[in-house]
Amino acid sequence: MEVEIGRGKKARRAYGFDDVAIVPSRRTRDPDDVDISWTLGPYRFELPLLAAALDGVVAPQTAGVIGRLGGLAVLNLEGIFCRYEDADAQLERISTFSRDIATREMQDMYREPIKPELIAQRIKEVKSHGVVTAASLTPQKVRKYYEVALDAGLDILVIQGTVVSAEHVSRDETRPPLNLKEFIRELQPTPVMVGGCASYHTGLHLMRTGAAGVLVGVGPGAICTTRGVLGIGVPQATAIADVAAARSQHMLETGEYVKVIADGGMRNGGDVAKAIACGADAVMLGSALARAYEAPGRGYNWGMATFHPTLPRGTRVATTQNGTLEEIIKGPARENDGTFNLMGGLRTSMATCGYRDIAEFNRAELMVAPALQTEGKHLQREQGVGMGAIDTPATVGVGD
Repeated sequence: MEVEIGRGKKARRAYGFDDVAIVPSRRTRDPDDVDISWTLGPYRFELPLLAAALDGVVAPQTAGVIGRLGGLAVLNLEGIFCRYEDADAQLERISTFSRDIATREMQDMYREPIKPELIAQRIKEVKSHGVVTAASLTPQKVRKYYEVALDAGLDILVIQGTVVSAEHVSRDETRPPLNLKEFIRELQPTPVMVGGCASYHTGLHLMRTGAAGVLVGVGPGAICTTRGVLGIGVPQATAIADVAAARSQHMLETGEYVKVIADGGMRNGGDVAKAIACGADAVMLGSALARAYEAPGRGYNWGMATFHPTLPRGTRVATTQNGTLEEIIKGPARENDGTFNLMGGLRTSMATCGYRDIAEFNRAELMVAPALQTEGKHLQREQGVGMGAIDTPATVGVGD
């Protein structure tokens, strides 16, 4: 639905997770009968969960833990782990910075060059855990480092930036833009995921490059300031639904089904369920996992653009370390606000609404529901418990 912003300028109305609700269907199921597995290329995963390529979330060790739990962790090949041999010492430093100097100090730390030998070493460390190995590079750096990563045994490549397009225009003839379609063709049969994007047309163009998956999300994460710094972005419920529609169009054109991964904006199990109901095949989480005791950020998380040398578009946020990765992902939950056992929340939501698998849940009925988070919840809000705890300082940065 379009609304008039002013004379000659109209805009579509868009919705975030808090604006919509999943409507129960006429049947219910037992949660044990629900299948939440998904595939990417030749790989099958028990959980539709990816850990975001953030230094505060994914280390080689945590990638192993998440892989064994049934998910997929993405290592940032342009991050601390591939710039410093002793990455733990640098992560410890980041956790000690006061808020007023954190961005400046991190900009200085990330000036250390990326070392190809460390890229190979880190990928081998992840592979030593016996899990599928995924890692990310930006479009600007992927040609320089992808061969080192593949030679070390990388299984899945993620080409990721704030916004990634299939048609980048540049007047700099000395640095020709990356042709995604040609590049992805060169990498076959290695699956490639690309993103982020937030619209039907951009999603469709990315799918036409031959990508196995498309990341959806521009600015919704707890650590991201892109919407404030650049003024761009689309609320996640609408963004996911639009790109899911592009997936349907692409499948009509080619017969190929490209996975849609919701990247950012999810604080709890309800948000994860809404992301799938809007059309996602899987979700990518950052700050929700940075809360884990095992997370390398030591209670902090920050984005890939936080340390940009001239225009930072992220911030270091504190998270409340209050559970293990297993408790956050698979439970058991000891809190009732939906921030633990995220996959159990998804499974129960699907079962309560009667859906058998993710493909069926993509077709769930949704309703615009402005009162969803507040109706009848005044006591929880007043006491800061349950759903009223979501917006309290203790859970800042819970979702990405």
